[in-house]
Amino acid sequence: MKEGSVLGGILLLAGSCIGAGMLALPVITGIAGFVPSLFLFVVAWLFMTSTGLLLLEANLTLGHELSLISIAEKTLGKGGKVLCWFLFLLLFYCLSVAYVAASGSILQGLAADLFNVSIPAWGGSVLFTTIFALVLYVGTREVDLVNRWMMIALVFCYLTLIALGSRHIQASNLTVYHWKYAYMALPVVIISFGFHNMIPSLAMYLKGDRRRLFITVVIGSSIPLLVYLVWEVVMLGIIPIGGRAGLLEALDQGQAATSALRGVVGKSWVNTVAGAFALFAIITSFLAQQLSIVDFLADGFKMAKVGVKRFFLIGLSITPPFVFALLYPGVFIQALNWAGGFSAVILFGIMPALMVWVLRYKRRLSKVPLLPLGRPLLILVLCIASLIFLIELAQELGFSVIPPQVEAVP
Repeated sequence: MKEGSVLGGILLLAGSCIGAGMLALPVITGIAGFVPSLFLFVVAWLFMTSTGLLLLEANLTLGHELSLISIAEKTLGKGGKVLCWFLFLLLFYCLSVAYVAASGSILQGLAADLFNVSIPAWGGSVLFTTIFALVLYVGTREVDLVNRWMMIALVFCYLTLIALGSRHIQASNLTVYHWKYAYMALPVVIISFGFHNMIPSLAMYLKGDRRRLFITVVIGSSIPLLVYLVWEVVMLGIIPIGGRAGLLEALDQGQAATSALRGVVGKSWVNTVAGAFALFAIITSFLAQQLSIVDFLADGFKMAKVGVKRFFLIGLSITPPFVFALLYPGVFIQALNWAGGFSAVILFGIMPALMVWVLRYKRRLSKVPLLPLGRPLLILVLCIASLIFLIELAQELGFSVIPPQVEAVP
């Protein structure tokens, strides 16, 4: 009898993608417009699904019970192992910074809407971090239980928001487009399809069954694509590009899409549900990322995750992003850019292509490739990943083409 469930694997993979990154997608892609955004999503989905299958091929070739670090070491040597460790830690610290930064304004808005109470954004971040640090300290089982309820609430709020928000869509907003600004969104769109850290776990879960794992990766990565497309229709249909509370203002201030929505529709149930959705998205993503960092640090320091040592590990995983987010409260989108443009594009883009190149063409170990076209495809993946890295680097160096105000193109 076969171990593991394809459906369970699909949901695990999809759930690892869908999260707080959704809150940045309308802001970072909306300036290009609706149609260019759809094109970006499809390109990012094709790219990340391809690199996910490359990583899966390397995983299955070497043995389905290996970790990502072990796969890197066995294919790219000790240098690859060290780079993998560094990028893994940088990736999840950047994501944690983004989530802590966003939590403050989200809780600030919900407190005003639901209880008519005014709290500072930094106070919301402190409250959020304290509560979920305690949840992490109690134990993994408690984190799992909290996460399940948060996921149920997330799905409910998403469906409710789509239903309520569709009434506020302005069709004219969806006809605006600026193709020349599309490329700048690639780093954030890429990280929104980042499921690759789940590949080794899925390979173990499905006992290395090649066919079932292929189906899991393709279908599991397609679900976020569908979810993002519907989300994009609603948010870009409601929020204009320019003007007060427009997408340009949200981008300039590093705000989540739900903050821009609040400025457009004012105090309403749409806003409240959007705020709740944003909070649940942040919580589910934050808990998953923090567990990964705690496990990573425990392995690196060879430290048991109990008692005072667990407290130390959680403090080490939460304190740096918490302090950074408090010092730079508008860093939400910027942190996602760092995560996607630097960490994820190397760890989940360049490295899987290099791993497979080594296994196929240097060691002749990979007998049945999961992707066709051989060397040309691997070269294409490496070129695209390098381009995304350079786009993010250029933006960090100040070479941005986004103007202070974009004129609508009918």
